[in-house]
Parts: sequence; C-alpha cells; structure tokens
Amino acid sequence: MSAGIHPASEQNAGGTRHERDDVLSCLGQVAFTWDIVNDDLSWSGDVAALFRDIPQHVLGKASDFATMIEPQRDVRRDAIMNGPAANAGNGVHYQIEYGLRARTSGPLVWIEETGCWFVGADGRPSHARGILRPNAERHAREQQLRKLTQDDPLTGAFNRTHLIAALAETLEEASRFRSPFAFMLVGIDDLAQLNEAFGFDVADEVITEVAHRIRARLRNVDVLGRFSGNKFGLVLKNCTADDMQIAAERFLAGIRDEVVPTKLGPVSLTASIGAISLPRHGRSTEEVTSRAQEALDTAKSRRRGSFMAWRPNVERETQRQVNIRVTDEIVTALNERRIVLAFEPVVHASTLQPAFHECLVRMRRGEGDLSLAPDIVPVAEKLGLIRLVDHRVLELVVAELTASPHIELSLNISPETTMDPNWWSGIESLFRAHPGVAERVIVEITETVAIRDLDDVRGFVTRLKNFGARIAIDDFGAGYTSFRNLRKLGVDIVKIDGAFVQNVVRSADDRAFVQSMIDLARRLDLKTVAEWVQDDEAAQLLHDWGCDYLQGRLIGLATPNRPWLAELPPVRALA
Repeated sequence: MSAGIHPASEQNAGGTRHERDDVLSCLGQVAFTWDIVNDDLSWSGDVAALFRDIPQHVLGKASDFATMIEPQRDVRRDAIMNGPAANAGNGVHYQIEYGLRARTSGPLVWIEETGCWFVGADGRPSHARGILRPNAERHAREQQLRKLTQDDPLTGAFNRTHLIAALAETLEEASRFRSPFAFMLVGIDDLAQLNEAFGFDVADEVITEVAHRIRARLRNVDVLGRFSGNKFGLVLKNCTADDMQIAAERFLAGIRDEVVPTKLGPVSLTASIGAISLPRHGRSTEEVTSRAQEALDTAKSRRRGSFMAWRPNVERETQRQVNIRVTDEIVTALNERRIVLAFEPVVHASTLQPAFHECLVRMRRGEGDLSLAPDIVPVAEKLGLIRLVDHRVLELVVAELTASPHIELSLNISPETTMDPNWWSGIESLFRAHPGVAERVIVEITETVAIRDLDDVRGFVTRLKNFGARIAIDDFGAGYTSFRNLRKLGVDIVKIDGAFVQNVVRSADDRAFVQSMIDLARRLDLKTVAEWVQDDEAAQLLHDWGCDYLQGRLIGLATPNRPWLAELPPVRALA
C-alpha cells in the first residue's frame, strides 16, 4: 500500500471498501480520515488520479499535505480549530475551498473539501472525516481568467508581459545549462499605411493572419507573443545562430509568399525580422529586447522584408558611450547655464554690410573651450533633449535683442520643437513680455521638416508671423520642396543649401541650379541667402544673379563675441 494510504474495513454498513472506492471514482472524489492528534491522513478512492503530480509520501501527513495548499496553507486546520463549538456525538460540519500546486511552476488545481470533525475525551478536536473533489467550475473560471490576463485578445498569443516572463525564464535556464536559444522580433512592414488605406478592421485581420502563419511554423517548445501593435516576439529554444537564420527565412517566406485574404480583398505584405542569439549576446530581458529592436530597425532601414541578426559592434558601442557622455554634459550645461550663443554674420550681397546674425548653439566646457553645434544638436535630437536646448537658445536670443534694439537675429528650430506646445508657450510669453523683439527675429526651419509636416508647420509659421517674426527655410534645395509649398507656408527667406553654392564657380550644374532658384524666389517676392560662400568670385556671381544676402567663410565665421559691439571694418561693395 502506498505511503499515507491505509486500508479501511472491507465490510461495513456502507458496503465493501472496493464498492465505496468505485462510487468515489465515478464521482471523481476521494475520502479521507484525518487523525488530528497524530497528524496522520488516510485515504480511499482513486487518490492517484486526483493527486496526479503530488508524491504519495506527502499524502500521509496533514502538515506535509498543507505545503501544497494555496493561497492559505492552514485553511484546513483553521476550519476545525477556529470553527464553532462541537456538537456532541454528531460532529461539526465544515466546507472549505483551496488550491493545490504540486510544483512551483505547475498548475493550480482547485479542491472543494466537505467534512465533519469530532472531539476527543479531552474536549479538543480529535479527528475528521470528509470528501475532496475537484472544483471544476472554479478551475474553469481560473483558466479563463488566466487566459484573459496572459493572452493577447486579438491573436491568442502571449501578451507582452507574459512574453517577457517567458523570455526571462528561458534566459535563466539557458545560462544555467549553457543551452543556446534565440529571441526574434517580427515586425509587419508598413502596417500604418495599411490602417490608413483600408481601416483598422483589415489591419487586425492581417495581424491575426500573420500570428497564425508564424504559429504554424513554430515547434511545440517555442513561444509566440505579441510584443506591440505590429510586432511579434518569438522565443526559440535550443536554437543556434545558424538555426536562427534558417527559422527567420521560414517565417519571412510564410508571411510573404501568399496574400492575406480580408473582407475588403486580398492584401500583399511583408515582415522584417531582428534577432539575437542567446545567452551569448544578452544578459537581461531589457538588453535582449533592446538589441532585437535595434536589429529589426536595421533590417527595415536596409530593405523591407529582410532579416538582421544583432552582432557586437565596437564602433556602435563607442558611439553610445559618447552619446551617454555628451548627454550628461548637455544636461549639466543646461543646469549650469553653460549653453551659449555664437553669432555668424549674414550680409547684404550688394554692400557686404551686416543684415542680421545667425545664432548657433555652443556649450562652454573649460576656459575658452566650446563645443560646436554638430557635437551637441544630433545627440540632443536623438535623445530627446533638443527642446530644452532650443528653449534656452530662444531665451538667449530674446535677451540679446532686448539689450541691442538695433540688431536682428535668426535662430534654428529643430523638427521636434516645432510641434512642441511647451516651446510655443515659451516663445509666446517671451514675445509678449518684450514688445518689439518679435519683429527682429527670424526663425529658421529646415526644408525636410517643411516637407514632412506641411500642414502642421504652416500653423506654426502663421502664429509666429502674427507676432511679426519672419520665417526662413534653411538648406533649401536638399529636399526638393516646391516653391508652391513655400508660398503655402508663408516663408519670407530662402537659404540656398551651401552644397550647391560652394562649387558654383567651378560647376556649371550648380550655377544653373542656384541661378534658377534665385530667379524663382525673386518672382515670388522671397528674399534669398546663399550659404557657404567661399570667395569673391562666387560672391560676385551671386550678386549679379540677384541674391539678396551672403553667408559663409568669405563673410566671417561664427564667433561668441558680439560683432555689433565692435567697430565694423570698412568693406568694399560689389560692383
């Protein structure tokens, strides 16, 4: 007889023991007798079937059995010791419910226990008898609730929380047993355009179908989860780097080779995959998902529908360290008011006399040591600090204009700043607090921003112009903005990209391009600035073509000194 299971009388008023066991088995129940004083448990019925994963020796002692109980281990003893007073001779009825979990990671089985306990000669609980049965209704509710909290409702795959939990568990196992596995991010290409073209219902159909196609190509041990709107995460166990490549091609082909039928018609689509081989290249879930996302971004930037595996890159890691250092420097410099301006002159093409100065951001480090805009702005834009930098530059520009009422200054605004309501609130407050300043401000917006967000930028420009500020399009010619768009924006000044200006003397193509832009701008009553003017010959050509302003090495480079405070040296006018 197994430990903890003791024979009962073969014959009594209720029939033979085998007959009772048959009845209990048919009902899916087991009966027990609990010797409370000695902590012993005796069972009858198909105990092995009900307690399938619980070792038999655990069933012999009530205290051992209690270690399997959740959420409250003492629920059985409390039902007796804290129950009502004993009913002499007839026992005291009780009914309780609890969960049994055989292993830490095993399933929780809900049990309903109904019984009676009896007192001994000393008036204290002596023993109890009862029946245990699985609570199928509670178990079904728990399963449904777990499914709702664990699964993505659209695809039936794990949601992000449980995907990351599965990744963490696999990462721990792989590190302990030195077994290889892979984590993949599968991103559906151009899902936003699909939403816009067909609506969210069709996009949901596509997402569901992609999940189905991926799942059909997974092994039983692999894990599929929805990482975000258009991305799925895959945990591929016992998967080497070579296996990862083969699996990725299988997934991509499965998504790409057949159109997706939807209620509005068939849709052709591709997906891209970024993956990382583990545990070699990742030590935490944050590091793993970040690197997989990095690989996915690289795959998408190279070619839609492609695969990229993350690999260590010394240059990339070095750049990250630089980014971290520069970020810290920028934040510290903002707090310590070490963000300053340098001023680059823009002159009238006809007289070479100053028209206004462009304000360029600098960061003061040591004595006389300044970081240039190319060292600051790209990192600040990438890491979300540029709006703080732009706001500080705006404050400095307004201070300079207030202190020197006869000057005009221009400042560059980054793409993120143009759409930032806090920045707009700041400029509005400063203009209202300093009357007359706005009319001497020129706000420079890059051409690429104007193209990408034409309608939004037009609203931004209109509000600025209502204060009296002027608008310049910087680097014009690099993004192929039409002059029609310039008129829509209400632009005042066009700054011709220096890449076309610097070789204007030697390149016939650049001469034709620049001359055409100047001519068109004049016809539309727009002022022009030629950037990167290198020599007198180029300046003369630009003047002859009707360019209004010049800027570049010939005119003077940016300086932290205020040029308008010094005596201007005599300059010759162009013929």
